[in-house]
Amino acid sequence: MQKGFARPGYFFIDPSGIIKEKFFEARYRERLTGNSIISKLFPELGQEVTATLEAPHLQLALEQSDLTGVPGTRITLVAEVRLPPDVHVYAPGTQGYKPIKLVMESIPQLELKPAIYPPSKTLYLPVIKEQVPVFEGTFRIIEDVRVSSSSEFWGSLGKDGKTFAITGKLEYQACDKSICYVPASVPVTWQLHVLPLDRTRAPVEVRHK
Repeated sequence: MQKGFARPGYFFIDPSGIIKEKFFEARYRERLTGNSIISKLFPELGQEVTATLEAPHLQLALEQSDLTGVPGTRITLVAEVRLPPDVHVYAPGTQGYKPIKLVMESIPQLELKPAIYPPSKTLYLPVIKEQVPVFEGTFRIIEDVRVSSSSEFWGSLGKDGKTFAITGKLEYQACDKSICYVPASVPVTWQLHVLPLDRTRAPVEVRHK
């Protein structure tokens, strides 16, 4: 049925004409937004900060590539964690410690992709002679969200669309050189306004005959 359909996608080409990245989706009704692509290639340019939270032993900035979307689009959510000097949190996969984790609440109309964590660094704990993966300084946890493209969802949006609250929590345990603090959990919320698709047909004179 989809044979011959054009596939929306993006190429990132450097000044020398070399393709450095490409972004394509398996289904033609799904596509990353332009802002989402920019946020992946140039994080400092492509995100809009929507909230800044103070939490025990860290600061958290919530960002998103787009404030609005339409059925089938994918937007990027970011939790930027800023730790004080000499404070660390444990990376996912750490055994024996509570690693940092972004836990999202499910929404039937939105598909939450798995969270992406940055590369960790290895910290040596001389007192117990262990090496553990940790995050320090400022780092970003990224999660893509795909808006449903089902016809039933399209029909439920009305003329002005609907706003969805994307909620969850950031779980972590912060430690410094001498103390591991009590595990903490910070609630997080992003807002996404989903607009209906433009179903207006092209003028008769420009339609394919």
